[in-house]
Amino acid sequence: MTRPAAEHQQNIINDKNQYHIDMKDFNIIIVEDVPLELKGTIGIIKNDIPEAHIIGTADTEQSYFKLMKEQLPDLVLLDLGLGGSTTVGIEICRHTKEAHPQVKVLIFTGEILNEKLWGDALDAGCDGIILKTGELLTRGDVSSVMEGKRLVFNQPILEKIVERFKQSVNKDLMRQEALINYEIDEYDERFLRHLALGYTKEQITNLRGMPFGVKSLEKRQNELGQKLFPDGKGSMGINATRLVVRALELRILDIDNLYSDDE
Repeated sequence: MTRPAAEHQQNIINDKNQYHIDMKDFNIIIVEDVPLELKGTIGIIKNDIPEAHIIGTADTEQSYFKLMKEQLPDLVLLDLGLGGSTTVGIEICRHTKEAHPQVKVLIFTGEILNEKLWGDALDAGCDGIILKTGELLTRGDVSSVMEGKRLVFNQPILEKIVERFKQSVNKDLMRQEALINYEIDEYDERFLRHLALGYTKEQITNLRGMPFGVKSLEKRQNELGQKLFPDGKGSMGINATRLVVRALELRILDIDNLYSDDE
């Protein structure tokens, strides 16, 4: 056998080995209200995860809780969109984890664009989220959940999470660079942030740890105008609104992280 052929055969063996992860037998309930998707999910489990014994399927909240009273599963494979409502799936997850924390809940959802829903599912205590796209549900995903791992995601949602992480890191770096480049100190940042929140200069002087009077803040505002409008517009007298907008444009202020200090 030639070397490329041998490597190809080894790759096939390695690909197959991923389906031979050792797992103990466990019971599973599938919550899915679309018959065709339920059939596909059952097929995946029977073909790839023979250790999973399906003890029931539910297409409504009521039928699910009836099954739970009859026999607790080890794993609930939960679709979020039941009867056209995504909130039902979230409530099923929250109630299950609160009443039976030992039961694993793995979200298997077609809500591939609803990022807020993913956050709600995580807040409800789910053990992972698998999007119904790309590689779908794999033996490795289920094995990870049954081993007690949290935050189990498949490739499509991981890509979105990583992209958001990169954007967040870049935004933080740009803000740090702006603070340095425009020589913004702690008091400048606090002053700008509270102007953005609608505080008057008089109110800002009453903030704890703000050692400036109104006249000092007016002087600081003029100095900030010169820093943030270095082309000379600062000498025209920049009002608070223009100053705040400029600080947001330069990322000195983070519009998603505006908060007030203790007074």
